[in-house]
Amino acid sequence: MPRERVTMRKIREILRLVWSCNLSRRDAARTCCVGKSTVNDTINRAMATGLSWPLPFDLDDDALEQRLYPPAVSPASRKLAQPDWQSLHDELIKHKKLTLMLLWQEYKEGDPSGYQYSQFCERYRQWRKKLDRSMRQEHRAGEKFFVDYSGQLVPIVDASTGEVRDAQLFVGVMGGSNQTYAEATWTQSLVDWTGSHARAFSFLGAVPHCIVPDNLLSGVTKTCRYEPDLNPTYAALADHYGTAIIPARVRHPKDKAKVEGGVLIAQRFILAGLRNRTFFSLAEANAAIRERLLLLNKRPFRKLPGCRQSRFEEIDLPAMLPLPETSYEYAQWKKARVHIDYHIELEGHFYSVPHRLVREQVEVRYTETIVECLYRGNRVASHPRSFAQGKHTTTPEHMPKAHREFTEWTPERIISWAAQTGTATAQVVQNILSRKAFPEHGFRSCMGIISLAKRYTKERLEAACERAVTIKGVNYRSIKSILENNLDQKILPKQMDLLSVAHENIRGTDYYNDERKHDADTTDNREAELHETHSHGQSLCRSDAMSGHGTTLL
Repeated sequence: MPRERVTMRKIREILRLVWSCNLSRRDAARTCCVGKSTVNDTINRAMATGLSWPLPFDLDDDALEQRLYPPAVSPASRKLAQPDWQSLHDELIKHKKLTLMLLWQEYKEGDPSGYQYSQFCERYRQWRKKLDRSMRQEHRAGEKFFVDYSGQLVPIVDASTGEVRDAQLFVGVMGGSNQTYAEATWTQSLVDWTGSHARAFSFLGAVPHCIVPDNLLSGVTKTCRYEPDLNPTYAALADHYGTAIIPARVRHPKDKAKVEGGVLIAQRFILAGLRNRTFFSLAEANAAIRERLLLLNKRPFRKLPGCRQSRFEEIDLPAMLPLPETSYEYAQWKKARVHIDYHIELEGHFYSVPHRLVREQVEVRYTETIVECLYRGNRVASHPRSFAQGKHTTTPEHMPKAHREFTEWTPERIISWAAQTGTATAQVVQNILSRKAFPEHGFRSCMGIISLAKRYTKERLEAACERAVTIKGVNYRSIKSILENNLDQKILPKQMDLLSVAHENIRGTDYYNDERKHDADTTDNREAELHETHSHGQSLCRSDAMSGHGTTLL
C-alpha cells in the first residue's frame, strides 16, 4: 500500500513529539494532521535505521529520506517471452465477446512465469499504437461496412458528340479488414445508391451486420443526431439483406473514418492510376476500376502481415451474414389516400384496394413490374404495374356488392347532384359515366367537375359544360381549361345566328340575304338578256343566209 505523502518537515516533527516530548502516537498524529498509521510507519522506519533524538546535525532532508525510504530493490532482471501480439489482436477482432482478461488467462496457462495482467494490457496497448491510424480503432469481424461517395468524379466522354459527363464514385470499406469496393454510377440518386449496395454485397460474397452511411439524402430523409429517419426504400434494402443501417452523426467524420480513408486511397490508387485513360462508357470505366480495385485489395500491408483480401477472408468473411437466396429488386415507396371509388393513384394510373379502406391512407410499394398496397404493415392489394395514363386496374373482389358503406355514392346520385348546376353539367357527368366499364371509375372525374362550381360559380360551370358538349371535349381537363381561359363567357357559334341587328349602320344577316337575292335576280336578268341577244343574232344569220347575203353579226 503506498505511503501517505508527508514532507520531511512533518517527519522531523513526528520524531520530536514522540521521542522528545513523549507524546503518544495518537496525539502526535492529531497534532501533525496525519494518520496514526503514518506516525507508526515513520517511527518504525527510524528505529530500524538506528536513528534517535536528536537527529544527527549533518543529516539533511535528502539524506533522511534516503534512510527512511530507500528505493525498492528490483528483482534480478529476467527476460520474459513476448506474447504473439498479432494473433491476440486478430482473436480480439474476430470474437465480439472476447476480452483481454480471458486472453491473459490463456497466456498465463501457457507461461505461468509471464507478465501479470496489468503489464500484459499495457504492453498490448503499446504494441497497438504502432499500427497505422486506420487500424487503431477496434472493429469487430464482419460487423460494419462504411459507405460514401468520393468528391472526385470520373469523366466519361460521349463518343458521338464529344461531350464530357462526370460520373460519381461509390466507395465501401469493411471495418475489420479494410476490404474495399468501388464503382462508378451516373448519379447519387436512390436507384444508384441502392444498386451500388447490392453490387457491393455481391462483390464481397456476404452481408455485413450493419451499414454506416453518411447522411446522404438518398439514404436518410431526415437527419437527426440520435434518431435519423431512413428512406423507406433504403430501409427495405436493409430488411431484404437482414442487415442494419446506422447513419453517421451529422458533422462527425470520425464516425466513418474508415470510408474517409478508403475514399482517399481510392482517389490516389484507382482514379490517379487511371488519369491518362479516356472512357467512352460507364461500363468501360467500371471495368478499369475493377482491375485497379483487385490490385488494391491484394497489395501487401506495410506494418501488418497479409493484404486486404487475405485479412477479409480470414477475419471478416467467416463472421458475415450469408447472401439471401433471391436478388434485391429496387422498389419505391409513397403514401396515398384511398378515394371514394376505392382506388389509389400512382403516376397517372389507378389501382383498386378493398372498399373498406375508403378515405384511409395506405403505403404503396411499387417496382417496374408490381404495385403493392400496405395498410398498417399488412399487404391488402397487389397489381401488375401499368403505365397507361388515366386507366384503371380493378380487382372485382375489392368492389362492394351494393356499396354497403357508401350507398349514397351511386351514378344516379352524382347525375342528380350535377343537375342542380344545370342540364349541360348533368349531360357531361352522364357522358363520362357511360364511357367507363364500371361507372365507379368515373366518380373521380365527375366530382372534380362538380367541385369547379365552388371556385367559379354554377352559372359559369354550366356555360363551360355547354361549350364542352358543343366542341366534344367532355372531360375534366377541357372544362377546367375553358373556365381558366374565360371561354365560357364567349358566345357559342350556334348562338351567332340568334343575335338581332338593331343599329342602322349594321347591315345584319338579312341585308346579306337580300343582297344575295338581288345579285341572283340581276344575274338571272343578265343571262336572260344575253340569251335573247344571242337568239336574235342567230335568227338574223339564218335570214341573211337564206337571202344570199354573207353578212355575219359581230
